[in-house]
Amino acid sequence: MEYFLRIDKFLNAVNLTKRRAVAQDMINEDVVLLNNKVVKPSKNVAIGDIITLIYLAHEQRFEVLLLPTIKSTPKSQQHLYVKEIV
Repeated sequence: MEYFLRIDKFLNAVNLTKRRAVAQDMINEDVVLLNNKVVKPSKNVAIGDIITLIYLAHEQRFEVLLLPTIKSTPKSQQHLYVKEIV
């Protein structure tokens, strides 16, 4: 059975955003892409997906390595869930 997680919850759970509300705001402003497509907060993330976060001066891309099964993961464990693509 495959496991999916909403992108707004994923961004918060793996500490890419400080709060889920921040993740939702970024998604609503069309600065979060999943596999190079603008998404809605309810879009599911799967292992292997590429998440792009667009900021004013730069953008960051991450590959999803693992989906957390808990609401919040320690920042020190972030590398288990995402890998930054440079």
